[in-house]
Amino acid sequence: MSAAAGAAPPPIRHAATIVLTRQTAHGPEILMGQRSSGAVFMPDKFVFPGGAVDPEDYAAGQREGLPESDPRLLIDTAPPLARALRHAAIRELLEETGLWLGEPDGARPRTEALRFFFRAITPPGRPRRFDARFFLADAGDLAGAADDFSGAGGELGFLSWLDLDAARALDLPFITEIVLAEIAARHADPEVERPVPWFNHTDAGSHFHLLRA
Repeated sequence: MSAAAGAAPPPIRHAATIVLTRQTAHGPEILMGQRSSGAVFMPDKFVFPGGAVDPEDYAAGQREGLPESDPRLLIDTAPPLARALRHAAIRELLEETGLWLGEPDGARPRTEALRFFFRAITPPGRPRRFDARFFLADAGDLAGAADDFSGAGGELGFLSWLDLDAARALDLPFITEIVLAEIAARHADPEVERPVPWFNHTDAGSHFHLLRA
């Protein structure tokens, strides 16, 4: 048996992804970037900013102390983790794009500006697995210019604002295609309160849930 075959499966890490949007005269645009060719997880793919929850995100959520207002995020998720997920989404946005979703003085992230709208667990057999919660945020809540990527950390290349058709034409992970379809559906009927899709992949099989308030 090879070392790879005998290795323990990777743990499922909690992660947060942020879909930053802005409205233009031609319709909505979203911010995406390309992962490097050397990345272990999804090399070369175009994705939204995001990453795993860190201890500092739990600490930030504890300092904030605000209760989680969306009951759908609390399904199978403890309140400290729910708060940490919001902080992780904003931290990853800052690290990967240089954009700050928070107060102009940098004192406080605008966690209340994030709207939980999608959840997916990476299927078994991948080199890394994540239980990712996806959040929508509007570029109008940024502290600076939405096109200023001068502070980006370099993890994502070709950072660009794209309309939905242009985004669909990129080399995307399958789950990102599903997320784009959900964004399009929300844009087409913004007054409807939609449930949150959850793609739950386990060793026993794949399951689809709709999380409702």
